[in-house]
Parts: sequence; C-alpha cells; structure tokens
Amino acid sequence: MPHLLRLAPPLLPAVLLSALLSGCGKQAAAPEPERAVRTQVVRTGAASASHEYAAEVKARVESRLALRVGGKLQSRAVNLGDTVRRGQVLARIDGQDLKLAEAAAAAGVAAARTNRDQLGADYKRFVDLQRQGFISAAELERRESAFKAAQAQLDQAKAQADAQGNQAGYAQLVADGAGVITGVHAEPGQVLAAGTPVVTLALDGPRDIVFSVPEDQAARVRAAAGRPGALKVRLWGGDKTWPLTLREVAAAADPVTRTFLVKADAGRLDVGLGQSATVVLDLPQRADVIKLPLSAVLQQGGKTSVWLLDGASMTVRPAAVQVAGADGNEVVIAGGLAPGQEVVTAGVHVLNPGQKVKRYVPPRTAAPATPAAPAASR
Repeated sequence: MPHLLRLAPPLLPAVLLSALLSGCGKQAAAPEPERAVRTQVVRTGAASASHEYAAEVKARVESRLALRVGGKLQSRAVNLGDTVRRGQVLARIDGQDLKLAEAAAAAGVAAARTNRDQLGADYKRFVDLQRQGFISAAELERRESAFKAAQAQLDQAKAQADAQGNQAGYAQLVADGAGVITGVHAEPGQVLAAGTPVVTLALDGPRDIVFSVPEDQAARVRAAAGRPGALKVRLWGGDKTWPLTLREVAAAADPVTRTFLVKADAGRLDVGLGQSATVVLDLPQRADVIKLPLSAVLQQGGKTSVWLLDGASMTVRPAAVQVAGADGNEVVIAGGLAPGQEVVTAGVHVLNPGQKVKRYVPPRTAAPATPAAPAASR
C-alpha cells in the first residue's frame, strides 16, 4: 500500500492530459440546414416538341474534276470562288510527251497505209497472173491474206492514233458546265497521276439544304416526309422559316460521327452556296405528356434526374427521368415520373438524398401604414 501511494502522484498529470485530449477530439458533424424549396405537382398536358439541326446550303451536283492523264500541272486558271462557264479551260498539264506520242501514232498510220497500198497493188497483179495461169490459186490466196492483214494493221494504227489524239486533248481540264469553284486540290508544279482531283465544281441549278441527324432521330426525319410542313429551314441571321421538301436520307450512318446525312430541296429559296441555316423538325403534338421547368432537372452520374419530395417526411430523394425534348422554357419528360408526385423546381443543386426541406412560402407584402390623423387645434 505505501508503494502504491508513492506512485499515484506521478500518474496524475498523464491522466489529466488524456482527459484533456479526449475533450478536444473531432466533434460530430452539424446537421444540414432545413432548406426551403419550390415544388410543383406533376400533371399531364399537351406539348409540341421540335428538333433543330445545323445545316449548310450546297449545290445539288458538285463534282471533283480530275485530269484523265498524268503529268506535271503546268497552270491552273481558276481559284476558289471563281465563276466558270461550260467548256472553259480550268487547268493544263505539260503535254509535250503526249504530243510526241501523237506524232508517233500518226507516223505509224502513214507506215501502215504505205504497206497496205503496196500489198494491194501486188495483189491486183497476182490476180492477173493467176488468170493467165502463171501462178497457182494457193499463191493468190497468200497474197490476198497479206493484203487483208495490211488493211487490218492500218485500221489498228488509225485507232491508236485517234486514242493518242484524245490523250493529247486530255492535257487540259475543261468545265463540264457552268458553276462555281468550291474547292482547289492541286497547285502548279505538282506531278499528278491520272484521276487526281484538281478542283471541285458546284454546278449551277437546284440547291440542297444538307444536315446530319443522330441515329435515334433518323426515323423521325424520314417520317416527316409524310407530314407537309413538318420540316422547315431558318436562314442564318433571320427569324422567318420556309418549308422544305425531304429529298434524300443516307441509307447508312457515317462510320466516324455515327450520324445520317440528310438532303432537303431548297426549292426557290434565294440562298448562296455555303450559307449557314437551321433546319427545324416539328414533332407530332402529344396530349398526355409531363412538362417541368428547366430548373427542375439536373445531371447526376451521367443521368438526367429530378428531386422528389416526400410530403410525409418532408425529405427529398433523386429520381432518374427520360427527356423527350423541350417546349419553350419547359422540358418534356418521357418517363420516370407519374402524375401526382411533387417535384422540386428550384434549388436542386444544393440538395442531398434524405435531406429535410420545407416548402418555400413567399413573403407577404406588408400593408402600408395608415397615416395618423392630425391633432385638432385648440
């Protein structure tokens, strides 16, 4: 016992220090404040939705013109944006070798003609000799075969000369029709292979409004062909819309963007090549849709969701929804909600699952004070 009493005083500071440290530990987190939120009861109603797509005005026929023969590009007579006429020379290659080949083909024709004429004259003499009985019929047949072979060689040489003449003419690139140069792909000095594009020519004529749509909306665009007025175009910088006629929808999606290319006839709309536009697709009106303010939806974990209010416990919980489109400043909900549910429409970004909330009550405007009656003068 005396030993324990002597050891007790040194242990007292340690016990006090431990008690002090335990009192300074991490405090429990304060409960989240009860937030006031605006809510709306889910109801069904009518809605008309639409989709908009970025578009561009293009020529109905746009060709990438190329030379039929290879060679060094000597000159290009047009630039981007130039207007050209039918038959106008657009570019030339060095055709010296082609001219030499044409001359060689012409010489071949002359040689084949001389050989044919010589064998023809011999054949006539041998016909007379055979009549006189100086040569046999077999010898005459050999002379006749040689003459016919010479005639065939002449025909072959003429065909080759014509083909080589065409090749020499292909040394210059000529416009197939009137239009505008919308692309330049080769510069003077380049050595081009046959078929290498030199310029792109947009031919004068009908214009198309060209745009792309996602895979899940291609069927809606095709269905618009059967609803007059469902497809409209709004030119850049304006508010007026004009109806469009659907002309073509790509049969397969682009392998990179996974979108379908759509072409619509611009009709008599006065538009310029390359002009920007917006195509509007009006969807059929639905009578039993749910609409909420844009402020009611948010993205959580890559999904679109809303906050539902439990009126009994006054707590909120998230609910994933499917969005079908927009109708003005409201969003059209395709699934995830049922009529009668109460949805938070303001303050959605500061809430947590299970958080206590209260309905927002706007403050009442105080009535103006009644002025005191003036004191009666005595």
